[in-house]
Amino acid sequence: MNRNFFAFAFAILLVIASPSARADSAAEITRDANATLADLLAQNPGARALAAEAKAILVFPDIVKFGLVVGGQGGEGALIRGGRVVSFYRTASVSYGLQAGVQRFGYALFFMNDNALAYLDRSDGWEIGVGPSLVVADEGIARSVTSTTTRSDIYAFIFDQKGLMAGVGLQGTKITRFTPSR
Repeated sequence: MNRNFFAFAFAILLVIASPSARADSAAEITRDANATLADLLAQNPGARALAAEAKAILVFPDIVKFGLVVGGQGGEGALIRGGRVVSFYRTASVSYGLQAGVQRFGYALFFMNDNALAYLDRSDGWEIGVGPSLVVADEGIARSVTSTTTRSDIYAFIFDQKGLMAGVGLQGTKITRFTPSR
């Protein structure tokens, strides 16, 4: 593949992943995050067990992942603490490698202690995989987790995967606080 193709693909990623490309309102993000979290808790006993102990839950209801050699993913979400939305975040990542396709999914991060939550608050753009320990709860973990088995700082649940792309990863994903339109 030539250099022009990569430049073109990267330009498309920048446009699609730019903050103005999505920019849902605070009301839309709040509605979607609350509905998504309610669905996750209704369907997943492990998530319910963690939610009872979590200090806060960061919910990204709709992430779009796409790629053709160069790829990216992004979306908007809300931090829910004490049953209400307290702030808003964007998630984004760019990747390069053998990949092709488009996929939609959501994920929720359960912050289990004050130190993990403080790290999110004080970092200027938090990169997953750097900082507090994170466990991605696959189906086996999700079924067996209880409030007495939790040992990590953050648990991630990935859900509602749709589309044609192999695998979903959170490593290297950057999460940044933002203020949506009202």
